[in-house]
Amino acid sequence: MSQPNPLRLSAQTIEDISHHAQQTFPEECCGIVVSDGTSDRALRLKNLQNARHAQDPEKYPRDATIAYSMDELEFESMRVEAQKIGFALKAFYHSHPNHDAYFSPEDRAGATPFGEPTYPEAAQIVISVYNRAVRSIKGFKWSNESQDFVEVAIEKL
Repeated sequence: MSQPNPLRLSAQTIEDISHHAQQTFPEECCGIVVSDGTSDRALRLKNLQNARHAQDPEKYPRDATIAYSMDELEFESMRVEAQKIGFALKAFYHSHPNHDAYFSPEDRAGATPFGEPTYPEAAQIVISVYNRAVRSIKGFKWSNESQDFVEVAIEKL
């Protein structure tokens, strides 16, 4: 059984996503990592979960302390702008305030709305943050073999 390759991230990107998780605590943060093949950058996205929860609590029963909803228009705009300067989507990231870093059933459902990942080449990064302190960061990649996201090592560049 072949395991997907480790996720390689620069020290600066790890620091940036960690700071984002700390700053948004006790709410979840969300964003993307883009790469030009030699360097990567973390780009923050707005978490719209509280606004969506307030507007439609039946459709969005969870608030931003236990869920995130990225702004799809903001995401697409960032992805296109990054592409124009030679950067491609490398990963999505979000935090789990006061919870461990794991790829939850809700995370999987969001990444695979039609049973397969919308962006199969993009890794998923989950940051565990307790009381504004990052406890762990874990990476997950899609495995065609298992038809699921599997945990992969994160290698700091």
